[in-house]
Amino acid sequence: MNRIHFLIRRAFQMDWGRMLETARSLSPIAHRSAAWLTMDMLRCAAMYQAGYMDYKIAEFYRLNADQRATQITRGISNRIVARMNDKADWHFFDNKNEFNTLFAGYLRRDWFDLTDTSEFTSRSLSRFLDNRGDVIAKPMDGSSGKGIMKFTPEDFADRAAFESLLRAKGLTLLEDCVRQHPVMAGMCPTSVNTMRIATLLGDKKQGVVYAYLRIGNGKVMDNVDCGGMAAPIDLETGRLSGVGADKAGRAFETHPLTGVKIPGFEIPYFSEAVDMCLKAMHVKPRVRFVAWDVAVAPDGPLFIEGNSFPSHAIPQFAAHFPDGIGILPRFKEFIDL
Repeated sequence: MNRIHFLIRRAFQMDWGRMLETARSLSPIAHRSAAWLTMDMLRCAAMYQAGYMDYKIAEFYRLNADQRATQITRGISNRIVARMNDKADWHFFDNKNEFNTLFAGYLRRDWFDLTDTSEFTSRSLSRFLDNRGDVIAKPMDGSSGKGIMKFTPEDFADRAAFESLLRAKGLTLLEDCVRQHPVMAGMCPTSVNTMRIATLLGDKKQGVVYAYLRIGNGKVMDNVDCGGMAAPIDLETGRLSGVGADKAGRAFETHPLTGVKIPGFEIPYFSEAVDMCLKAMHVKPRVRFVAWDVAVAPDGPLFIEGNSFPSHAIPQFAAHFPDGIGILPRFKEFIDL
C-alpha cells in the first residue's frame, strides 16, 4: 500500500520534462537509448520507489535487480523517516533557532535570534554585532544550504541597514563563523567542511548508521546541492574510505583546488564527534533517525545543525559502491524494512 501511495503521489508530482532530460543526458554514458532509459526509470519507480535523481546518482542503469534492491531510494527514505520520526517533534530540528536553543551545549559559538521584531531586539542585535568578526546568517528553516549568507564587519557597519537587509531576505538567525581545524581547512579552505553523521535509534540496535565528509569545491557552502562533494568515513578509523563524489557523477581522488588526496584523509576528533552524536540522539528520542552536521574546530567537534528528514543523496553515490551493493543493508541491521 505504501508503494502504491508513493507511485500515485509521484505521478502527480513528477517533473516529466526533467526526467526525459535526465534520460537523454545518461544515454551516451549508459549506452542505451533515451526511450529505454525512460522506461527503465518508470520500472524502477514502480519496483524500488526510485525517482529520476535516484536513478542517476546511484546509476541504476548499471545495476541488476539484486543490486537495485539494496539502494536507499526516495520512497524508502521517506518511509524510514515517517516510521522513525514523530512529526510532532520535527520542529526541534527544522527550526534552526529551536535547534540552537535545545543543543546549545554542543554549538560552542554565539548566535542571535532575530525572529522578534521589537525595538529591544534591534538594540540587542547592535550589541551582538559590536566587536564581532564575520557572521553567518540563516533562514529559520530550509535545507541544502539555501539562503545562507556570510557577512563581514564592513557589511554590518550600518546596523539599521543591515537589519533591514536580514529581514528582507528572511534571515532570522545570526551565528559566529566557525573556525575549523587547520587539517580540515587544508582539504578545502573556502568552506567549513562538515561531517554528516547519521544516528538511528533502531528496533534491533542503535548507533551510527553512516558517516560522510562533505567537502566544498570553491564555494562558501560544502553541501552537495551547492556543488560540493562527499566521501565516506570509516567508522573505525575516522579516515575517508573512498573518493569524493558529487551530484554531477564526478569522482575525485584528490581535491581539484588543493590537491589533497581524499581516500585515506584522517579527520581530527572523529571519535569525539561520534560520541557527541550518540549522546545528542537521546535528547529527543521520538526523533529516532537524525543526520547531524558536525564541524571540527581546532579544539574539537561542534554541531552546525541536525536533520530530522535527511537527504538520501549523500549515502547513495555510485562511486562509493563499486560492487553495486548500496547502503540499505546497513539500515536493515538497525530496523526491519
